[in-house]
Amino acid sequence: MLSREDFVFTIGYDGPAAVVDGQAKRRNGSLSTRELAERGLFRAAYSSAIYSKDTADLETVLEFYNKAAGTTYTPSSSLDRLFGVFPIEVKRAIVL
Repeated sequence: MLSREDFVFTIGYDGPAAVVDGQAKRRNGSLSTRELAERGLFRAAYSSAIYSKDTADLETVLEFYNKAAGTTYTPSSSLDRLFGVFPIEVKRAIVL
């Protein structure tokens, strides 16, 4: 299982390994889901909400995203496709 920071800043996959944006991880890895959303890092905030499995985190991300984008997404929307985040089991990370 990846750490929260590795999962949040994963930018792709190379076979069985997650490819992680090391610079973004160092700069923003300690931020909460809410703080990521407040800074407009919606993909990272959504990843953090998925990792935490907390519906309150998901609602927070949606609130900030809908306000910024002028949309009306709900938790039942296809958000995985919107943000390009799919929870999968990966055991190794490659940090770039």
